[in-house]
Amino acid sequence: MKNTIAALLLIALVSCDVSSTQESNRNDVPSLITEFENQLKKDIDDDDIGGSISYAVIKGDKILGANAVGPASIDSNVSADTPTIYRTGSISKSFTAFLMMQAVQDGIIQLDDPVENYFPEIRNLDGYSDSRKITFQQLASHTSGLVREPDMENAASGPIEEWENKILASIPNTRFQSELGERYSYSNIGFGILGLAVSRAANVPFMEMVEERIFEPLNMTNSFFVVPDDRMKDLSKGLAGGPTGEINSERPALEHDGRGYKVPNGGIYSTPLDLAKFMMCNMGYMDLLSEDNLTQMQTIQTPEGRQTYGLGFSLYQDDGISTVGHGGSVAGYTAYFIFDKESQYGVILMRNFNFGNTNLNLRSISLIRKLKKLAM
Repeated sequence: MKNTIAALLLIALVSCDVSSTQESNRNDVPSLITEFENQLKKDIDDDDIGGSISYAVIKGDKILGANAVGPASIDSNVSADTPTIYRTGSISKSFTAFLMMQAVQDGIIQLDDPVENYFPEIRNLDGYSDSRKITFQQLASHTSGLVREPDMENAASGPIEEWENKILASIPNTRFQSELGERYSYSNIGFGILGLAVSRAANVPFMEMVEERIFEPLNMTNSFFVVPDDRMKDLSKGLAGGPTGEINSERPALEHDGRGYKVPNGGIYSTPLDLAKFMMCNMGYMDLLSEDNLTQMQTIQTPEGRQTYGLGFSLYQDDGISTVGHGGSVAGYTAYFIFDKESQYGVILMRNFNFGNTNLNLRSISLIRKLKKLAM
């Protein structure tokens, strides 16, 4: 009997110790996020550019913290806030790939379909042939062998209403730099072609598809391809240039009126809290894509090499973390979107300038590591 009582007391003490540790760890999470925000504030002060950084930190389907530091515009003293809007840059590619997988799920296309089945103009690519038939999977994984940008002046400028025509004009000026599937080769024009091809296959305009199939069901009410007039007050003023060049706001302002062909690969405006909803969706908390299709997007599709990429997502694995994410950089704006698949901690950072002390990638991964360590 004495032994039994002693054993029960030991179990109780261990349980209390574990419970106490878990409670302590939960209390440490806000401290880590406060420390993270304070570092962002210090970076903003040290940069002395006049820009802002907004962030969101999530765990599964919960927001752990979200805020903004710095002014939304260099011309005013108005501080950025959670509704402050930024350009996402190449995080837009993740939306385009997600839309592609929705088309696969609906039976509209298959990943190994030649894109020319729905978009015959792709045959006008420099070097295209029957032995070089690019598939949807190859475009979405950057294994099509296409160059990064078309060799055409002003391809990335012009009214947004003309973006499809810019794609068509860019195709004859786009060449291969490697064979199909041979290696990872990041291609902005490749994702532009992908977005237009998915739209052609579904017979629905691309921007309309993204809005109706992703923004609206996820209640992403602060996400746009064109910021409405009544929301322009929330748009942060982009600051291009640096680290050695002169800081200016002229080029970012011009790109609000049009980005040439760069709509499927860099056209989305959003906020960290809206991107958090998309992140949760890619963790499997909404039913826009099946678990199998989400897994396929988050599985390495590239040949062995330094860069690993799924379908619309960069993949990173090292020292106990396995992350899914994407960065974005356009004139006057940079952004980062990343989550750890195992712990389901995620970080989103958005900034209205291009260069500064905050390394968006390293800061995000560092916070995820700390949060994950607490959960152990």
